[in-house]
Amino acid sequence: MQTLTEIKSLLESRGLRPKKSLGQNFLVDQNLIRKLVDAAGVGPGSLVLEVGPGTGTLTEELLSRGCEVVACELDDELARLLTERIPPTLRPDERQRFTLVHGDCLDGKRALSPRIVGALRGRPFALVANLPYAAATPLMSTILIDHPECRTLAVTIQREVAERLGAAPGGKEYGALAVLAQSLAHVRPVATLPRECFWPRPDVTSAMVLLTRRADPLVSDPAALGAFLRELFAHRRKQFGAVLGRGVDWPSVAAAPGCEGIVPTLRAEQLSVPQVVALGKALGRL
Repeated sequence: MQTLTEIKSLLESRGLRPKKSLGQNFLVDQNLIRKLVDAAGVGPGSLVLEVGPGTGTLTEELLSRGCEVVACELDDELARLLTERIPPTLRPDERQRFTLVHGDCLDGKRALSPRIVGALRGRPFALVANLPYAAATPLMSTILIDHPECRTLAVTIQREVAERLGAAPGGKEYGALAVLAQSLAHVRPVATLPRECFWPRPDVTSAMVLLTRRADPLVSDPAALGAFLRELFAHRRKQFGAVLGRGVDWPSVAAAPGCEGIVPTLRAEQLSVPQVVALGKALGRL
């Protein structure tokens, strides 16, 4: 596994520096890299999507454990570095276990890159990645909604986003992301990562979090849930009766299963995850 000295040397030999514009903060704590892979529970034969592989430290750990890795790198120079470095380290019969997708992981705001989709070929996979901060929320949301074949998401992300994923009703962190994640997956914090675990040091603290897809998701149509949540939480400080419109028969909604106590004068952030789902079903949105 690459050390900080080796990472710096790899970059310096090519005249490169980490790009703040792309959120390039490399995870350099080897114990935490192993902890992330351990949390994901991947091993020989596992298909893994890694976004933002950087110089390939996590990639090499995944490959050493027998995983097949589809790595997506946006940076031109780092993509070239990965192409030159990783395949030669593998035996000829192992090289099919590494696929590099050079480009953005997302196609627009709410779709996974077609090249990634093509490389995964509809097979069950896990997302295991030290995610660039800007990509974390849209990527995880897209995978949760559109790719049920992704059973596990083990990621390092900004601590604020991790807190939003596991937030309880009533707090400022609770919102659409929490309801989406908790409706479709079990969310477990794994570790807090101080800034010293990265190079260069980011301006914020990070966290490692594990999402394991529910065997019994609370909704059958995740895309409809996503659309409903965008509407419901668009004006989170407003009473949701005003947000959802005046034509709703609220007494009928209150009588629907799971909607006991729901009145239009509440704000969306006051509803539990099951209540939000029940409300969506009662309104015919889910």
